[in-house]
Amino acid sequence: MLQGMKKGRKKEWSVYILRCGDGTLYTGIAKDIEKRLVQHSKGKGAVYTRTHLPVQLLYQENHMTRSEALIREAQIKRSPRSKKEKLILGVL
Repeated sequence: MLQGMKKGRKKEWSVYILRCGDGTLYTGIAKDIEKRLVQHSKGKGAVYTRTHLPVQLLYQENHMTRSEALIREAQIKRSPRSKKEKLILGVL
């Protein structure tokens, strides 16, 4: 086993996509999406969402380790908007 890795890590992280008030999409990760959405909505979340309120949860993928969630978040962020919209609609 690699040093620093823990055996049997819990898959408690999620990736989510929000639509901001100006129509832009924001992708993030969280253990508790509902709690994180409240933070975003109150302007206490990410710097980006603070200036693009209000926010609406459109999509989420659950049951990941933190590492898996970070990798998936990066994949989604690199995707063009059209692909993100298809993901949200369940076409992908």
